[in-house]
This record gives sequence, C-alpha cells and structure tokens, in this order.
Amino acid sequence: MPIVSISLNDEILSELDKLQSSMGFSGRSEAIRAGIRAFVSEEKQKSDLSGNIHAILLVVHNDEFDHVVSGITHNFEDLITTHLHSKIDKEKCMELFVIDGDAEKVSTMTKDFQTNKNMDTVRLVAI
Repeated sequence: MPIVSISLNDEILSELDKLQSSMGFSGRSEAIRAGIRAFVSEEKQKSDLSGNIHAILLVVHNDEFDHVVSGITHNFEDLITTHLHSKIDKEKCMELFVIDGDAEKVSTMTKDFQTNKNMDTVRLVAI
C-alpha cells in the first residue's frame, strides 16, 4: 500500500486518536482510511444527483466566520427557501439551509462551503 503523508493540527489529531480508541481502529491509518472511504462514498452520492432537487445543507462554523457564510449564501439566494442560524456553543454557529433547485448548483454551493477551511462541518442531505 502506498504511503501518503498528511499534516494535522493538534486538535484534529486529538480527535482522531479519540475516534481510533472509541471505534476500535487498530491505528491512525485505519481510522483515516475509513474516513476517506466515507468521504468518497458521500461525494459519489452527490455526483449522482441531477435535475431539480430538494435538500438540506448543514454547516457548522466558528461565529467569527459569519461573514464567510453570508458571502457564500448571497451567491445562492435563488436556491435557499429557508435559512436558520443558531448559536450551538460559546463560539459555534449552525446554519441550516432548506434548498430547492438545480442539482449542479446545489453541488456548487455545497462545495463552496466544503472547500472553505473555516467551516467545521458541511453535510448535504438530498430529500
């Protein structure tokens, strides 16, 4: 199996070690491979979407990045039927978007959040 090096900050490494222990992975590499498999599977499912779809997009981020969320949101106002913003922790916010529109545009919106390093969690659920 080829070896791939990655850099992780202390927070992510700590979370990885907790997952490894709690889920019974034999090592960090096994846990990372499981995460990558899940990510690939999720992305494949999204790429199969076509036509007009209904979906829910969940985004979690630190409140200091509200302006980033607003910027992305404004680019996709035509898709968003409902947007809920909620404070979920001292510094964390959750955005919940109910979306109706073209699957390709929904995928672009999702990718805009996913590729932004300031977002903690991004999940799309097609309905």
